[in-house]
Amino acid sequence: MNYKRKPLFHRGALTLLALLAVPPALAAPADRGDLAFLSARDAYRNGERVRLARQIEVLQGHPLQAWAEYWALRLKLDDGDTGGVADYLARHSGAYLAEKLRGDWLRSLGKKADWESFRRELPALALPDAEINCHAAQASGTPEMVRPLWTGGQDLPQACELLVDQLVAGAGLSVEEVWQRVRRLFEAKRVGAARGAAAYLPASQGWDGRGLEAIAQAPARHLDKLPAGWDTRRGGREVALFAVQRLARSDPQDAARRFVRIEERFPAEERAYAWGQIAMQAAQRHLPEALAWYARAAGTSLSEEQLAWQVRAALRANDWNAVLAATVALPPALASQPDWIYWQGRALAAAGRTDEARANYQKISGQPNFYSNLADEELGRHIEVPQRAAAPSAEEIAVAAANPGFQRALALLRTDMRIEGVREWVWTLRGMDDRALLAAAELAERNEAWDRAINTADRTRAQHNYSLRYIAPFSDQVRPKADRLALDNGWVYGLMRQESRFVMNAKSSVGAKGLMQLMPATAKWVAKKINLANFHPNRVTEMDTNVTLGTHYMKMVLDSLDNHPVLASAAYNAGPGRARRWRADQPLEGAIYAETIPFSETRDYVKKVMSNAVYYNTLFEGRPQSLKRRLGTIGARGQGENGVEQLP
Repeated sequence: MNYKRKPLFHRGALTLLALLAVPPALAAPADRGDLAFLSARDAYRNGERVRLARQIEVLQGHPLQAWAEYWALRLKLDDGDTGGVADYLARHSGAYLAEKLRGDWLRSLGKKADWESFRRELPALALPDAEINCHAAQASGTPEMVRPLWTGGQDLPQACELLVDQLVAGAGLSVEEVWQRVRRLFEAKRVGAARGAAAYLPASQGWDGRGLEAIAQAPARHLDKLPAGWDTRRGGREVALFAVQRLARSDPQDAARRFVRIEERFPAEERAYAWGQIAMQAAQRHLPEALAWYARAAGTSLSEEQLAWQVRAALRANDWNAVLAATVALPPALASQPDWIYWQGRALAAAGRTDEARANYQKISGQPNFYSNLADEELGRHIEVPQRAAAPSAEEIAVAAANPGFQRALALLRTDMRIEGVREWVWTLRGMDDRALLAAAELAERNEAWDRAINTADRTRAQHNYSLRYIAPFSDQVRPKADRLALDNGWVYGLMRQESRFVMNAKSSVGAKGLMQLMPATAKWVAKKINLANFHPNRVTEMDTNVTLGTHYMKMVLDSLDNHPVLASAAYNAGPGRARRWRADQPLEGAIYAETIPFSETRDYVKKVMSNAVYYNTLFEGRPQSLKRRLGTIGARGQGENGVEQLP
């Protein structure tokens, strides 16, 4: 594939207009309309109702008129005025904005306790959030509906807190459920929220929430100077467990040493809880004691994260009997995930239970993801792309182009309202069959909305176009740079796809920028290292500069880490020092290294980059590929390392 870079939504000669009779507002949007929309957005944010009304007049016929009208109605709702809401919902029935406005209306009705109107409007809402569900529970007089939110440890909107109060007043919330929430919030490092939850405890529990922040900062000091009688009531013991849990985050071995001194002062379940916390932290640091500490956690309810890390600890120890036991013990929802189905299959195979192992692989085979790829190879199949579906007809694309949801989404992307544009696009895809999805993906590709093309093509179920799922724009610029550095093109594109979905101005929450998501300090360091002329930090988002710096950095981390793409991918995301520390003292299967990366973001990232690379090279080379071969074996710590400590 060979894409020539041109400005997104080119205003002068977009062929889509001529070929498909696309409405002018989509193909060549008027600058005046876009400017009026941005002015309307600012007026909404500032609460300037008169100015917003003026911009709505200018926006008549513009794809984003509906957004400006939504903002006007939203301001009216804030004033308690529902005039015009029902008419808007009728005119935009089924649209993302109708769902959004209806949700706003329902929240307003719930806050006013207008339950008759609330019950009338609720059935038309497709995806109620937690707040609306809690209002619904108030409307129906069923406060117990809040229990899963409470025990799950998630934030509770005010509507849900009212239900908790009702549960407590009716003795419907047990003391143990309160303690479980306190623990979950402690584990999430949300001390203030935990203190708030503990307010529901009876005085008999002996809870004293003072000094928790100091304990969080110096947990070892608290454990060394436990107050007299701390263990006589549960409140004192739970504070000590909090200190153990916080110490385990930084030093699980020290936490284990200190807990051993006092563990006899705790009932069996509380002892097991502490060991579960220590064991998970040990597993994340690849400590050999992790499995033994997990054994001491028997008797408490482990979280899904703890159970997953028990499997990973067994993998890291190359103990296939322990892998099998740990996967068998997983709850059904977790056990059904491809990760654990695959590893259980491997454990069954190691035990000589070949037929059972094959049955596991069959459950997850045939899908374009990391563990499905590995399962296919265990079944003797190479990774190939499905036959390409027939291209969408001009009529099919015309239908997509005329869809108001897509028109709004593309206009939002054009005006740099990416979050809103993505939400509009995704909502509009709901319920579409494969033909409609392929047409929408083609529409996105023609508008250079690369991320939307990928997202949409990814959704097809029987008819596929992997050239859109694994789109390869900017080929004239990217591939020569990769070739000059002897980098695998599939790996480079696989990494770019995961980093930015080819969004030129992508910026992460931590400040990484551009197609290859470079941190400013890394970009500056690489530019100096390669003597890049006329470099300035503002140029990092320029396609050519970004790809030049990104590919050079890929080459540097690859050369410094045993020329292994798994290590280099981990280094690109989390830093070379961490990628090196995550190696073992002995050779380690590449898939096990990837699965036991401590950071969930990096773990997911490495798996997807490596699977992406396989599909890109299948398309580039026109022949089947092997993910297992790419993953290979990670050499023992220190092997093939060259200057890694000097890399940013």
